[in-house]
Amino acid sequence: MCRSVCLLALLVLISPTADALDNGLALKPTMGWLHWERFMCNIDCDKDPNNCISERLYMQMADVMVKEGWKEAGYEYVCIDDCWPSRQRDAQGRLQADPKRFPGGIKKLANYVHSKGLKLGIYADVGKNTCAGYPGSLGYYETDAQTFADWDVDLLKFDGCYMDWTLVGEGYVNMSKALNKTGSSILYSCEWPLYEWEFKQPNYTAIREACNHWRNFADVYDSWSSVKSILEWTASHQDIIVPAAGPGGWNDPDMLVIGNFGLSHAQQESQMALWAIMAAPLLMSNDLRDICPRSKELLQNRHIIAISQDPLGKQGYRTAKVDNFEVWERTLSKNQRAIAVLNQQEIGGPRGFVIRAAPGWKICDPQCEVTQILPQYKELGVQTLHTKMILSVNPSGTTLLTVTPISSNITGLNKLYWRDTVKRKHTIL
Repeated sequence: MCRSVCLLALLVLISPTADALDNGLALKPTMGWLHWERFMCNIDCDKDPNNCISERLYMQMADVMVKEGWKEAGYEYVCIDDCWPSRQRDAQGRLQADPKRFPGGIKKLANYVHSKGLKLGIYADVGKNTCAGYPGSLGYYETDAQTFADWDVDLLKFDGCYMDWTLVGEGYVNMSKALNKTGSSILYSCEWPLYEWEFKQPNYTAIREACNHWRNFADVYDSWSSVKSILEWTASHQDIIVPAAGPGGWNDPDMLVIGNFGLSHAQQESQMALWAIMAAPLLMSNDLRDICPRSKELLQNRHIIAISQDPLGKQGYRTAKVDNFEVWERTLSKNQRAIAVLNQQEIGGPRGFVIRAAPGWKICDPQCEVTQILPQYKELGVQTLHTKMILSVNPSGTTLLTVTPISSNITGLNKLYWRDTVKRKHTIL
């Protein structure tokens, strides 16, 4: 394990990240809300008007995002997924929204979302049809790109169903060119590698040059087993995918399902912490109109969001597996490091993890200041390389820390003053 992790760390340090898509967007991981996992393809607005895929749903989400602090926390995109269009294109060959469910059209919806200071995302497909069977963009890339630009759409999620896998890459590149040709700022979310991994290792240099973020693995479900499978896939392929990520282009492990039905609070904390470590887009799929306060507090946690949005833009990765724990770490700006310790055991109570077993703890030579972000915020004060500090980690939960090294050139007097000050202010484990 050490050999592969050390090699990955070396690759991240010495390999320049490939050129990102030159549209000036996604310089930090995208934040927003996306309908799919929670609302899927519910188009029955007669029986279920509050939850069907309609302009009303997105307007209500936009209202809540402003009123309930989501916009202030950094969530800015309101994203439509599959099942929004009519079954047929119009007479000019353009996509059109279902007239019953979107009577004002997408342009009117975009205007409404923009009036709230938010941005609108939409969904299309590289192939003949979308995954739910609606018209795809194959043969219409330039037409659809211009349509989205005319509607003032801010993000395109481009799926990969109903397309020969050997043509997927070409299709994604062609849509990227078509979007740029419009002159509009449209963030481009791809699923290119997802549809190639079954057959070959994708070309992440080409993907990064075409896309602002890209899905690698299967859809997330509202279950801990699904979240775990995404984490394991990511760790198993981290030597390939981590070097590709950086400002302008990100690996996308799929939506946050926090605030739904399938995850315990500890598991919700794990998803939030590890998505931040992975520099993943934070695209929630839940019902913001009815979300429990604890899940809302977690999703709006400014300390976790600060890790996610760190300006250095380096993706973190798994650095160790120890006694049924996983350690994930991310290098942050200002020489800081985020360390997440996941307890994989799903029985019993909290277990202790000796923090100096984390590979990244070496930055605490000679000293560091430690802050615990999850499961509760605590200032843990000044620690040393040989600390005896033991973290308590809940079953299937994650303890998340930020660690700041203290320079060794501080004079002895200043060291004593620092220690005394910290002891007075904080509790040290």
